[in-house]
Formats: sequence, C-alpha cells, structure tokens
Amino acid sequence: MVARIYRPAKTAMQSGKAKTHRWILDYEPEVAKSVEPLMGYTSSSDMKQQVRLYFDTQEEAVAYAKRHGIAHRVEKAQNRKVRGAAYADNFKFKRVAPWTH
Repeated sequence: MVARIYRPAKTAMQSGKAKTHRWILDYEPEVAKSVEPLMGYTSSSDMKQQVRLYFDTQEEAVAYAKRHGIAHRVEKAQNRKVRGAAYADNFKFKRVAPWTH
C-alpha cells in the first residue's frame, strides 16, 4: 500500500489559508468502495483509508514513512495564484472595462 504525502491547497470556498500549512500522510485505497444495496450507503473494508496523519514539515512525514517501512509518494505543493484585486473593485467608478451582466 502506497501512502501519499502532500500539503493541501487552499479551497475556493475559503478566504484564508487555514489548514494549508501542515503536511498530510494519507493511504491510497487498496479495495474499491462498495454500495450497500438496501440503503445505498457507501462503505469499504479497507481500514487504512480512515487514517490521516498530520506533520509540520515534509521531512517529518517522509522520515515517519521511512521509519515505519511505508512506501510513499510525495506530491508537490499546489500553490494558488492570488489576484490582488478586491471584490469592491468590480464596482469601482474608474473600472478599465465596463461592467455588464
């Protein structure tokens, strides 16, 4: 089982960068999820999918994986492009392009 080490990117629904500074170690699924036919619940018999470990640095996460013999893959951190404009700039009087619906 391969573990994935990554730093989560900022979501589009939040304005701050909370929960994006720590590195996460997640396990890749070994068994596909199945749908329970009566109620439609989605479940899996793979218990390692429930494990999520947090680390302050990438080096700590990699050292943990090596120390415990976990095959791992490090994913490059995805940084979002930040625009310098504010929401109020959409309605300013001296806007470069005219505002239309």
